[in-house]
Amino acid sequence: VDLVESGGGEVQSGGSLRLSCVPSERIFKSHNMAWFRLAPGKQYDYELLARIYVDGNVNYEESAKGRFTISRDISRNTMYLQMEALKPEDTGVYYCNSDVGIFIWGRGTQVTVSS
Repeated sequence: VDLVESGGGEVQSGGSLRLSCVPSERIFKSHNMAWFRLAPGKQYDYELLARIYVDGNVNYEESAKGRFTISRDISRNTMYLQMEALKPEDTGVYYCNSDVGIFIWGRGTQVTVSS
C-alpha cells in the first residue's frame, strides 16, 4: 500500500491546516489508521497524534486533543487531519499510516508554524 499525504504548508501561530491522506488501496475498513508527526531532528521517532478505528471511533494523544480532528471519507478513500490553533511546536513532517505503522511510510507533508 502506498500512502500519499498532502495539505501541509507554512502558517502563523494560531492558524489552521487540513491534511489529506490517500492510500493506493481501500484499507479504511480493514485497518485502524492514524496520523503521525516527525519533529525536526527526530529521525524515525514518529509521534502518534490521532487514530481512527475501522468502526469510525477516534481518539487523540494529548498533544492533539482539542485542536486536531481526524476523519475519513470512505467514498473518496481519503483520511483527513484538521488542525486548528497551530503552535510552533506542531512544526514537523506529518504522515499517515496504520495505527501500528505496518505500511511503508510515505513522503509525508511538511507543516511549518511560525511564531
